[in-house]
Amino acid sequence: MCRNIRQLHNFEPPATNDEITAAALQYVRKVSGSTRPSQRNQEAFDLAVREVAHATRHLLEELVTTAPPKDREVEAEKARARAALRYGT
Repeated sequence: MCRNIRQLHNFEPPATNDEITAAALQYVRKVSGSTRPSQRNQEAFDLAVREVAHATRHLLEELVTTAPPKDREVEAEKARARAALRYGT
């Protein structure tokens, strides 16, 4: 599950709310052990996703670096090249 959580810091343009929420959802799924909570647990699950996303936004806003921002397309191409080597495609 957590393979879908991507680095969100130091990109240009910055991470979107959708990317932050997707990472929070993957995190909550992993720690809860459930991809789809029961109706009884849905409210707690959704609250956890919102809180993790909120904390992630704050973290990204506060982090500082001297490194130049990364380009999303360049990083995506690097990931595709690694996958091609790994999976032979």
